[in-house]
Amino acid sequence: MDLEFSQEDFEFQQEVRAWIDEKYPQEMRQRRSRSPGGSLSKEDYVYWQQALYENGWSGVNWPKEYGGPCFTATQQYLYDLEMSAAGTPAVMPFGQSMVAPVIMKFGTQEQKDKYLPDILASKVWWCQGYSEPGAGSDLASLGTKAVRDGDHYVVSGTKTWNTLGQHADMIFCLVRTSNEDIPQKGISFLLIDMHTPGIDVQPIVTIDNPPKGYQEINMVHFDDVKVPVENLIGEEGKGWTYAKYLLEFERGNAYSHGLKAGLNHIKQMALSEQNGQGTSLMEDEEFKQKLSSTEIAISAMEFTELRILSSISTGKNVGPESSLLKCRGTELQQELTELAVEAVANYTVPFNHPAPEKGLNYEPIGPDYANVTAPEYFNTRKVSIYAGSNEIQRNIMAKLVLGL
Repeated sequence: MDLEFSQEDFEFQQEVRAWIDEKYPQEMRQRRSRSPGGSLSKEDYVYWQQALYENGWSGVNWPKEYGGPCFTATQQYLYDLEMSAAGTPAVMPFGQSMVAPVIMKFGTQEQKDKYLPDILASKVWWCQGYSEPGAGSDLASLGTKAVRDGDHYVVSGTKTWNTLGQHADMIFCLVRTSNEDIPQKGISFLLIDMHTPGIDVQPIVTIDNPPKGYQEINMVHFDDVKVPVENLIGEEGKGWTYAKYLLEFERGNAYSHGLKAGLNHIKQMALSEQNGQGTSLMEDEEFKQKLSSTEIAISAMEFTELRILSSISTGKNVGPESSLLKCRGTELQQELTELAVEAVANYTVPFNHPAPEKGLNYEPIGPDYANVTAPEYFNTRKVSIYAGSNEIQRNIMAKLVLGL
């Protein structure tokens, strides 16, 4: 693996940095820095994603034939680095990073023509329908049924831990189309229009969501929802295979750029906070040791990702290494939020109004960065559970990597 950047690489990095400076509104930056979830609306995310699209940077991992920019491995690294350093909004993964690769690999030509252009241009907002009450990481036990009725499936059941489904136009769902074989062989993969009669989205209030705060998680109920048969991806009963393929992309994201940005943010916080002995927390030996230990772990994560990215650039899939990335990356995310709580100390407590809105005449308690510390800490407890719990990831690595 060549770790030296070329002149062309540095020029590309400067291009990305200059584009962010031009297109990333200062007002949006301020809102993201002062509130959990960034207080960004659907319109904010769509604005950002369409700006990327207009510049040819949408679908960064997509093949050229489907409109991807075809970054080199180095360009991908530098692009992610600059986006994380600037704190730009994340591209919503459900369309571009999750369902799109499944459609590309297993969908019909008609499905590719219908869905992929709108996903790339962020004209359609997608969400995920995997987990169910009583069937979280154990997807094989899901019970949402899809019964064939002529040219339609009739879908009934409930999906939970659905992210931002209140804004979604489409949902990709795992549904049960058969009970005749082992559970995995009775699952199919459906694309469902969220505006179809019989779909009800109900919010799940979580501990990081105060009154009038950022609302993220939902329960989605399907009551005899009619879905055209042409919305089936691939073959009936093959949904388990498609789901595992999708999860490689959900688990195989790069973490190190965001982790490095988070670590730098904590360092700035520690320079401003006192250690109780008249000096800044950044001069506290115990805290510095914790920061250094975390920084070393993040560096190791970064070089692991670079090695995997180099392999992907030769045409290989992420494979079981995605479990390694997901497991270690989420552990480090949680470690950073714990350091942030330690740094902010008593200012983590009053987070009942962490998302200042236009027109309000009060100031948040404590420094701006304290606003997000407790909500982010609580929200990040979930990252070692979703996309397959870290216990599941260790089982996958033991079997597929170590051969145990």
